[in-house]
Amino acid sequence: MILSLHHPSFTVENLERSVAFYRDVLGLTLEGIMERDPAYSEGVTGVPGAHLKVAYFTLPNASFELVEYMEGKGVKIDTSTNNTGSAHVCFVTDDFDALTERLRKAGAVFAGEVNIVPGGSNRGKKIVYVEDPDNNTLELISSKVSG
Repeated sequence: MILSLHHPSFTVENLERSVAFYRDVLGLTLEGIMERDPAYSEGVTGVPGAHLKVAYFTLPNASFELVEYMEGKGVKIDTSTNNTGSAHVCFVTDDFDALTERLRKAGAVFAGEVNIVPGGSNRGKKIVYVEDPDNNTLELISSKVSG
C-alpha cells in the first residue's frame, strides 16, 4: 500500500544551471548535491554506465530532486504536456504575481497565459504553466483565491 509521495524528480542536462533556476528564481531550499557511485547508479537505474549527480530540495510537505546523468546520458525528449508520458510538477506559491514577474525577468518560457481556475477545490486561484531550463513543465498555482 502506498503511504505518501516522497519526491518528484526531473532529469536535467546541466545540474548547476538547473539548481540556480530552482534555488535562485523559484526560491526552493537546496538541501544538498550528491554524486552517486557509478555501480550504485547503474544498479538503481538499470542504465549501463550510469553515473549520477543529484540535487535535493526541501519543501514543507515533500522533497524535490534534479538528476544529471554525467555518464550514461540519454536523449532530449519532447516533454510537451500533451505528449503521453510527459509529466509536470505543481508548486503552490504565496506570492503568485511576484514569482511570475521574477520568472519573466529571468527569461523563463511561459507555456500559456495566467488564468483563474474556473471550478473545483482550486476555484478562483491564479494558475500558469512555465518551463524550466530543460523545458520541463512547472505548474504554478496561487495559495489564495484571486481578489
